[in-house]
Amino acid sequence: MKLSSLELTYLRGVGTARAELLKKELQIFNQEQMLYYFPYKYIDRSRIYKISELNANMPYVQVSGRIISFKIIGEGRAKRLSAGFTDGSGLLELVWFKGLKYTQDRYKLNQEYLVFGRPSQYGTRLSIAHPDIDPLNEQSLAFTRGLQAFYNTTERMKSSFMNSKAIQKIQISLFQSLTAPIPETLPGFLLEKLRLMSLDKSLREVHFPSDNKSLEKARYRLKFEELFYLQLHILRYARKRDKKFKGYPFTRIGDYFNTFYHKYLPFELTDAQKRVLKEIRINVGGQSQMNRLLQGDVGSGKTLVALMSMLMAADNGYQACMMAPTEILANQHYATLCGLLGDMPLKVALLTGSTRKKEREILHRELVSGEIHFLVGTHALIEDTVQFSNLGLVIIDEQHRFGVVQRSKLWTKNTMPPHVLVMTATPIPRTLAMTVYGDLEVSVIDELPPGRKPVQTLHRYDNKLAALYAFMRKELKAGRQIYVVYPLIEESEKMDYKNLQDGYQHICEAFPGIKVGMVHGKMKSADKDEQMLRFVKGETRILVATTVIEVGVDVSNASMMLIQNAERFGLSQLHQLRGRVGRGADQSYCVLLTSYKLSDEGRKRIEIMVSSNDGFEIAEADLKMRGPGDLEGLQQSGVPFDLKIADLGKDVQILEYARQIAGECLEKDPDLSLPENALMAEELKKRYGKKINWGAIS
Repeated sequence: MKLSSLELTYLRGVGTARAELLKKELQIFNQEQMLYYFPYKYIDRSRIYKISELNANMPYVQVSGRIISFKIIGEGRAKRLSAGFTDGSGLLELVWFKGLKYTQDRYKLNQEYLVFGRPSQYGTRLSIAHPDIDPLNEQSLAFTRGLQAFYNTTERMKSSFMNSKAIQKIQISLFQSLTAPIPETLPGFLLEKLRLMSLDKSLREVHFPSDNKSLEKARYRLKFEELFYLQLHILRYARKRDKKFKGYPFTRIGDYFNTFYHKYLPFELTDAQKRVLKEIRINVGGQSQMNRLLQGDVGSGKTLVALMSMLMAADNGYQACMMAPTEILANQHYATLCGLLGDMPLKVALLTGSTRKKEREILHRELVSGEIHFLVGTHALIEDTVQFSNLGLVIIDEQHRFGVVQRSKLWTKNTMPPHVLVMTATPIPRTLAMTVYGDLEVSVIDELPPGRKPVQTLHRYDNKLAALYAFMRKELKAGRQIYVVYPLIEESEKMDYKNLQDGYQHICEAFPGIKVGMVHGKMKSADKDEQMLRFVKGETRILVATTVIEVGVDVSNASMMLIQNAERFGLSQLHQLRGRVGRGADQSYCVLLTSYKLSDEGRKRIEIMVSSNDGFEIAEADLKMRGPGDLEGLQQSGVPFDLKIADLGKDVQILEYARQIAGECLEKDPDLSLPENALMAEELKKRYGKKINWGAIS
């Protein structure tokens, strides 16, 4: 019988209650999933210390000896159980703050025990809180023969006495119940070619390592397999899509493009913009549908590249549309396109939730007749009533803000899917680009247009506000505008809103005579837009806000951003916020305000921000510090981020190698129909067969 169909209750030491807990807390429903619940760290337990050798600087230790006394100390919530423990060389205190009666009943005085935990010092007394304790016998000594695995557990599990040790005992039961080796999931030719450890041995070693070298090999094998099948899935669908979906060939560069290039271009294109336009030109000129991701830091000139791609569509008789996540951003794009095109004979229209019914009716008519060349809008573009005469190019800005299903609706706006250009100002680390957007070709604009000065980023402590406010007054006197941003974290939302309101009040009092606005996510959309519009027009001089201003607001007169409690923001978010200033020719500043009490991680984030303006460098650092699961927008990407052992922040080389091998396999056998690839095809179907094919959706 397959492990995937065997319930956990069949295992010794699990039972109904524990099986229920594993389902609810860890989403582990069967024995196969238990096998793939991997340890998060390992500790060397090969040495038993004497109590006289211990000190509070040691991370983890184990000692053997006897409990010689029990004592309940304190009352109410402060009550704890203290046990005196000795091995003859000294005395150690064992402390419990929970399960006092259970613990005292379980462990007996003057019996030999093996104790494991982290020592700490209170005065002259060394103690271990909530230690692992086992009777000193052959079974417990088995844990002292090398590396011991540690598993993540939840608070609810711990309160039911289901800690890492309990998980390890379940893993022991599971491996003891296996009557045959675990079936292989990679074909023999790959195991041989890549010199990989077998799956059976890898799983045994990863849970019960014999030594560091074997553990390293086991982890490499499991990481490679996980990333290999993910890349195989992405690349296979990308190839299928290229074959299935033909594109509209834009065969000519005509009058619209050339006129704009020679007469209307506001400034010389950067080399990066020229390179990207060439890549797009080659794509749209071929027989396949273009699916390209355009990455570029804030202010790098993506909108200009997008417009010139739209002109290619117009030159070939096709319409183009651009979809933005907010009305403000859609309005901004519309104004930018109209401003750049000047009096060129091209009609640009705007469609958002605010467009009036009568205007919509005219717009729908002109779209179908082909009078409108370019349509800019919000998700209103995907409504069924919006029909085009001949849509050839779709541009999606900040696409992670849209659900995959929303984006896919744009595909149905013509008989064949239009070319797709996805734009983002959120720099994406290489590993994530190969995974989240692995089926798209990637273009990068890595230069700022001429005349742009890099934003100066400064770190200041919150007890030095007087000097900071003096600097802000100087900027305001010079006619500039300022953002003041407050964090808004779900866990402390009420407190954060109070801080925002208090902060707004404080700024109003500190800057009398200056118009101050405020925006946050809980405001009605119309009110929020009105406040933003006042700032865009320059009526409001200081804007107090949460991160709702993170994407897309372009106010070239805003020369300063003050980020309150900057240590509470992630790196990518700080970089996105910083991108709201520095949009004009004047020197701009981003001030990161923190308290003196900073965690090591918080201090590291601030240091990275102060030292670098490179979005890609910052994104790589953010991925390493936070992991992919926390990076904004990935939940909607359609890519399964349920990686069990691979780490996209650290396993770049394994990912690149896995992608290369997956590509080679598909080159030889695109449908995986050859007999030697049968196992691969079966495993791919098992892992991704039930998942929606987002690979065919940009």
